[in-house]
Amino acid sequence: MTGDKPYNPDPHAHPGLHVIALLEAAKAVLALVAAAGLEISGPAALRHLVNSLIQRLGSDPEQGPLAMLLKLITPHTVHLGAAVLVAYTLVRLLEAWGLWRAKVWASWLGCISATLYLPLDIYAIVRHPGWASWLVLGINVLVVVVLARDIGKRHPHRA
Repeated sequence: MTGDKPYNPDPHAHPGLHVIALLEAAKAVLALVAAAGLEISGPAALRHLVNSLIQRLGSDPEQGPLAMLLKLITPHTVHLGAAVLVAYTLVRLLEAWGLWRAKVWASWLGCISATLYLPLDIYAIVRHPGWASWLVLGINVLVVVVLARDIGKRHPHRA
């Protein structure tokens, strides 16, 4: 490994990790707001939203995925959805904290979770091509590259 710089454990030496940490923290805040919105609005508002979507799309209110979704909206499922969002919030906050502190486990967590989003991002581009879908894919690819590079720097190749 001649000529390679050793890995710098100082968290402030990793501005890319800080940017990703802020992105993860923002996702956590949005998820928490969504969870609070579910709990505050309850199933009636969610059912109204889905009914409006059914009317707007001209879907059959008795059959199809939106009609099935409408039947699944109950107080229990709304609470369950809010709980899942809170769990997601906690994972994102943990990852953000770890990335801010340049913890290797956080780089692994972020790299794996961002990689899991890539097939969904590609599907979104196929179904809804546009600049927003491409932007989300680009950001997730960049996150994977930055975090994989960070992991690689921490585990140098053995000769």
